[in-house]
Amino acid sequence: MSHMLEGLKIIDAASYLAAPGAATIMADFGADVIKVEAPEGDAYRTLHGRHHHDYNWHLTSRNKRDIGLDISKAEGRAVLHRLIDDADVLLINFREDQIKKYELEYESLKQRNPRLIYAQLTGFGTVGPDKNKRGFDATGWWARSGILDLLKPHGGSPIFPPGGVGDHASAMTLFGAIMMSLYQREKIGEGRYVSTSLLANGCWANGMSLQGAIAGFDLGGILDKKGYRSPFSMVYKTRDECFIIFVLTNPAKEWPQVASCLGHPEWVEDERFGDIAAIMKQRDLVRGMFAEVIRTKNLADLCLSLDEQNLTYSAIEKISDVVQDAHLVENEIIIKTDSSNPDYQWTVANPIVVHGEDKKAPSDPPNVGEHSREILAEVGFEESDIEKLLASGVVISR
Repeated sequence: MSHMLEGLKIIDAASYLAAPGAATIMADFGADVIKVEAPEGDAYRTLHGRHHHDYNWHLTSRNKRDIGLDISKAEGRAVLHRLIDDADVLLINFREDQIKKYELEYESLKQRNPRLIYAQLTGFGTVGPDKNKRGFDATGWWARSGILDLLKPHGGSPIFPPGGVGDHASAMTLFGAIMMSLYQREKIGEGRYVSTSLLANGCWANGMSLQGAIAGFDLGGILDKKGYRSPFSMVYKTRDECFIIFVLTNPAKEWPQVASCLGHPEWVEDERFGDIAAIMKQRDLVRGMFAEVIRTKNLADLCLSLDEQNLTYSAIEKISDVVQDAHLVENEIIIKTDSSNPDYQWTVANPIVVHGEDKKAPSDPPNVGEHSREILAEVGFEESDIEKLLASGVVISR
């Protein structure tokens, strides 16, 4: 079976999630992705401890090959340069000082390989006072962009966000930049330097609220004073201890429908609620009326009533339920792997669907240096040279 990105050689010399995630998407569509790891391995392998079976690594390193390489040594950097010489794409997330240390400046690599797409992921951008600041998605994507401020409970403190959300969003941006550059390379024959940051992606994700602040509508300040109050855009708790979210964007039209599905059509005739202005003026009362009724209903029954009225809502799913959701399986969002590992029978698909094109079945992630020998041989190293690199510890093979 052929895949649409077959023939592309990708060097994934980045760590953790955001930049390697972009390489994962390319691997899913058939690109030859070579993961370059330090001899001790990417720390992302054991982010949550070895007893958790490296589930992070399984998600992000499927369908990749692996070479264990010590680029702190000159011999290791020479090997990496040789891998890059015939590569289509290099992905990194090094800081400026590390780029110099490892001899990975774009201008010098461009001289060696003019067709190279050089893709860099940073925490906070490539210029300015924070360009060399370490960043994870909790700090760069969630916190610095203002997203966490908008999510804090009224009168409370921001909560610590779930991991990987901003990383995966940023991975999609870097992937898009790479593919745009590959398309342009087909026209002009030259590579490009592309970059994005966790901060830029967080601000883009939070763009509606930030644009509001630019125009003088500071949603964060409003929420600090009043909290979220609209009964039509609110989270409610059901009798069976579940939660449901309403997103009703046309209250004037949807007010009769909500009243009907909650079993109180008489609300529409109540003179207190003669028009939408009156309803919103008494939003706290209306929200309490909604909440009181919803507390008497089981989630399944409430969902049926809302569906009958074609209203926009969602049950707030528990993580353990999401991964067993038949709808997600049918849409190939949660997919089977070809692994025999009992902890890796299923995984999360990348969200891109190109109709008529297949993705590779997710494979087990590689061990550190699992493919070192074959990768070195492919770029012309003699067996004697490979043995020397292994004996010196510059290259690891397991």
